[in-house]
Amino acid sequence: METLHLYVSVPVAGFRVAQAREYWETYPLPPPSTVYGMLLSMIGESNRLVHRGARIAIALVSAPDRSVVLRTLWRIKSAKLGPGQGNNACPGYQELLTNVCLSVWICDGGDDRGSPTLFARVKSALAAPPSVSRFGGLALGESTHLVNEVRLWRNGDPVRGQLLAVSPSGDLSLPVWPDHVGSKGTRWGQFTLREDSVVDGDHVPDEGWVCMQPVTVEP
Repeated sequence: METLHLYVSVPVAGFRVAQAREYWETYPLPPPSTVYGMLLSMIGESNRLVHRGARIAIALVSAPDRSVVLRTLWRIKSAKLGPGQGNNACPGYQELLTNVCLSVWICDGGDDRGSPTLFARVKSALAAPPSVSRFGGLALGESTHLVNEVRLWRNGDPVRGQLLAVSPSGDLSLPVWPDHVGSKGTRWGQFTLREDSVVDGDHVPDEGWVCMQPVTVEP
């Protein structure tokens, strides 16, 4: 099985816990859905269904510092006022992570419905960036959390980290395929961070792979 092994770094980012409201807690690393969205943005693909069935794996290879900032949050309290105006805005706290470095793998083939596959398109984008037609900055999560670097894995990159492993009894519940209209159609996965996993090379344990598939598989 051929894999594409990437190194991704983001100076500052926050991955809001889905249930967080006034206090925006962050997950310790980006959920699979967030990494998948970043990869689609990188290749200029705006339809996330194109590569449904693609398989990715993620490992955290840094120890991000956690901080809290006070920011203005938007909400809907009055339909007569515009977004962020009057009582449609309120102060809130947000947790941020500094120095987020990831090891990301993409599996070739599998159940990827795209032709060419996500694997092939990311590989082509890295080889010839001008060939990609896209817009906006490349971000991991919020649009202001810009990616500093995404490239092929190199000798000398971190060789150990925390693999995001699928585990029915894991203590980390993360969105794999979010429902952007409501929460009913969100597909969740149960994971654990496996400490001191070896993340160099092309081998990924079976439990490290996540299939990017919606709850209802469309024809």
